[in-house]
Amino acid sequence: MTKHSEKIIYWMMLKHDEWSLYIAATAEGLCYVGSPNASFGELAAWGKKRFSSIQLLEDKETLKPYAMELIDYIEGRRKDFSLPIDLHGTPFQQIVWRAMQEIPYGETVSYTDIAARIDKPASVRAVGTAIGANPVLITVPCHRVIAKDGKLTGYRGGLAMKKQLLELEKLFK
Repeated sequence: MTKHSEKIIYWMMLKHDEWSLYIAATAEGLCYVGSPNASFGELAAWGKKRFSSIQLLEDKETLKPYAMELIDYIEGRRKDFSLPIDLHGTPFQQIVWRAMQEIPYGETVSYTDIAARIDKPASVRAVGTAIGANPVLITVPCHRVIAKDGKLTGYRGGLAMKKQLLELEKLFK
């Protein structure tokens, strides 16, 4: 993966009900939504992996619009996100992440379905790896991707979070 030059990454801790998660954005858009209750180290490690040099600045004011959209989603008042996203990954990851953004609210698809949508039907395992590398939980809805047999499978935020997000979307669909 090609590292990009120095980036300023603005971050804040978003606390809502039982979840506490770090969110981050560059000047171009939301670039990271962390796992619930994960340490700041998860965000720092992600940034160091993606950029040759980063400056992490706590800035609740910059992140406030993103936090509000996430809270509105969690509370069932929002089904789509309107603010820009700044995704950093390989070209293959970018294609998979775009395909996930096309999954309608309240619906699920399988890893096999995503592989077919991107015209790489034999790449189910690689699709799973790309989905697992999604840096923007919730907004890029990897929680909507399930196993072919309908079972919930791996999720960076944990299976409990994945189940909660799917139940939320079912409730407010």
